[in-house]
Amino acid sequence: MYLIKKKRVLCSTIFLMDIVAPRVAKYCEPGQFVIVRIDELGERIPLTVCDYDRDEGTVTIVVQTIGASTEAMMKLEEGQYLQDFVGPLGKPSELITDDIEEVRKKKILFVAGGLGTAPVYPQVKWLHEHGIDADVIVGAKCKDLIILEDEMRAVAGNLYITTDDGSYVRKGLVTEVISDLVEKEGKKYDLCVSIGPMIMMKFCVLTTKKYDIPTIVSMNPIMVDGTGMCGACRLTVGDEVKFACIDGPEFDGFKVDFNEAMERMKLYRTEEGRALLKLREGDTHHGGCGFCGGDK
Repeated sequence: MYLIKKKRVLCSTIFLMDIVAPRVAKYCEPGQFVIVRIDELGERIPLTVCDYDRDEGTVTIVVQTIGASTEAMMKLEEGQYLQDFVGPLGKPSELITDDIEEVRKKKILFVAGGLGTAPVYPQVKWLHEHGIDADVIVGAKCKDLIILEDEMRAVAGNLYITTDDGSYVRKGLVTEVISDLVEKEGKKYDLCVSIGPMIMMKFCVLTTKKYDIPTIVSMNPIMVDGTGMCGACRLTVGDEVKFACIDGPEFDGFKVDFNEAMERMKLYRTEEGRALLKLREGDTHHGGCGFCGGDK
């Protein structure tokens, strides 16, 4: 059982929790995720790591209520427990594993959409702790859905906020901010990291391609089981089949087939669609990656 040490409601549908999980906190890195289950009958929920405190033995997660399991999770309070908290899973961000001196040479831009702010934050924080300031764009539909603003402002070199409806700071899409930074302010970037809804990441990549800015995207939105066994997060990267939870969740955005991934997401939501995907994809529908055992 895993203690909920802290809970904070960020907006009407999004909440933050600090979970006491010393072993996960000891080893997790920015870019990785955990699998949470609220009770023995609960659904397995993959959630990216938003923060961690190795000394306190806690891991911070941010959750949006989109179904019965997350709705039930939101009703839990400080002092209560989660049944399972498994991790760290997936691979850390390459910024964390690459040679730090090479990372220092790069001008880095992060683009966070909605809940994607949560996994962007630990990467920006890690860079800030190592003396590297990155520019960050945070976008949301409206002011009420902007999360972790104070936390992000404390670690970002420059923070740019935009809302679809213009209810806070500026009106417009994150892609428009990218263009403004490059074309109007003369900014030059060596790398972009984009995390958020699939459609946002797709158009972010289309924008950064125009400016020759290599772009990393996180495919955590398509994860379901988190082990490679369900096949939900199968995607094509370049000419290779990958699984977001095993091989990622971060990939080269220029190589991800977003159209295929989004169409696959729609099919996977129905039983008939899952059956069709299984028929089409054969032995590699789930598993086939050689790691998870789903192909046995």
